[in-house]
Amino acid sequence: MKAGKYNFFISVNLIILFNCFNSYYLAETKQNSIIKLFCLHSVKEEMMQAEMLYSEEIANETCDCYYEEFMQTASHQDAKTKCKLETKETLNHNRKI
Repeated sequence: MKAGKYNFFISVNLIILFNCFNSYYLAETKQNSIIKLFCLHSVKEEMMQAEMLYSEEIANETCDCYYEEFMQTASHQDAKTKCKLETKETLNHNRKI
């Protein structure tokens, strides 16, 4: 009888623990997708204003960079500046080749 109660207690705790982790990662995924959505829109607008041909690949790389930097520094402006510079360097390097 004690083993049954013990197994039940362990099972309930594991379910609660799993739900906590699942909620955390779901929130992270939603946050990432919302940030990326706004970032992609912003990159597209800036590329069009600069009269550049929009590239989904460049936009995705820039926004991935932005998200990683933003999560590390928690500074929108620092992340934006760093990733814009990296994208410019990549584009200039590709033009030279």
